[in-house]
Amino acid sequence: MGAEREVSISVENVRAKNMMPGAGLEGPISLDNIRDKNMMQLKKINTALFPVRYNDKYYSDALASGDFTKLAYYSDICVGSIACRLEKKEGGAVCVYIMTLGVLAPYRGLGIGTKLLNHVLDLCTKQNIKELYLHVQTSNEDAINFYKKFGFEVTGTIQNYYTNITPPDCYILTKFISQTKK
Repeated sequence: MGAEREVSISVENVRAKNMMPGAGLEGPISLDNIRDKNMMQLKKINTALFPVRYNDKYYSDALASGDFTKLAYYSDICVGSIACRLEKKEGGAVCVYIMTLGVLAPYRGLGIGTKLLNHVLDLCTKQNIKELYLHVQTSNEDAINFYKKFGFEVTGTIQNYYTNITPPDCYILTKFISQTKK
């Protein structure tokens, strides 16, 4: 892909595109893999979205997860991401830990987060991965409700999980995927 795409927030651009009658939402949303060349875009998105600064291990895990980590673009503007880590469980089974999923505020409600999460859920089904989980701050009702729509359930609470944000507690949300036979 020649030139790197820059992260920019253009509320006017989004409003103009959304007010076009008959404009479909699927068309302008695209996903792209994370590579060394565009890792800075993931860092910029994370800085804009999350009150936490992520260390080098986060970014190396995101890169190592391959297709499980994606940048989301709306009309060629980087507006969100999902970053996962693949983990081995006892017995050798693999599960997916969703480290982060976020979409810049002006672009929420356009199906971008749904497209990112569905991408990972589809990969899990194709690769016979039966479990995904994540941590969500207990006060983040929007995120909790978003994940519940996809069949995630609260399976635990961790007190004082976060060190520099209030409240410091998080829920563990888990989804178990039952494989369908074709």
